[in-house]
Amino acid sequence: MKIFGIGGTNGAGKDSVGEMLAERHGFLFVSVSDLLREEARKRGLAIEREVLRTISAEWRREFGLGVLVDRSVELAEKGKYSGVVAVPMRNVGEAKRVHELGGQLIWIDADPKIRYERITSRLRSAEDKKTFEEFLKEEQVEMTQSGDEATLNMTGVKDICDIFLENNGDDIEVFKDEAEKALGF
Repeated sequence: MKIFGIGGTNGAGKDSVGEMLAERHGFLFVSVSDLLREEARKRGLAIEREVLRTISAEWRREFGLGVLVDRSVELAEKGKYSGVVAVPMRNVGEAKRVHELGGQLIWIDADPKIRYERITSRLRSAEDKKTFEEFLKEEQVEMTQSGDEATLNMTGVKDICDIFLENNGDDIEVFKDEAEKALGF
């Protein structure tokens, strides 16, 4: 089974590439953030980034650093998929797990102002309501490791990625086409 893990900055287009792989190539697209949101709901916790970070670190400590990748692969193995794409990769251990399983890591980025505009225009949840300064501060927290190896370290993920994509345009279909080509499809 082909495996991709996608990391990148908030609002850069990670989900769009995951959706493209699902729609065009039969991959299972797993939003690991949705797995964490589901767990927060089960526990009766607020759906906030800090809560999701806490749950993800807890799971990594309990089940291993690659737990979110392993759960994504398990879900894909239950169906008839050509591969699995797990989004987002925010911990070095889960990124390394993608490599251990023979997969590739993709890093997606875009200008911070463009990304902030995308996030605030979609307002999928209370998580997306913030000022530009709060957006940048929150991102900085997630970029650098601030605890043990189970905590977030997006810079560490970026450092071991195989494929790098920039998404500064305003046409998502053009970006999906460019990503598809960069991934060798």
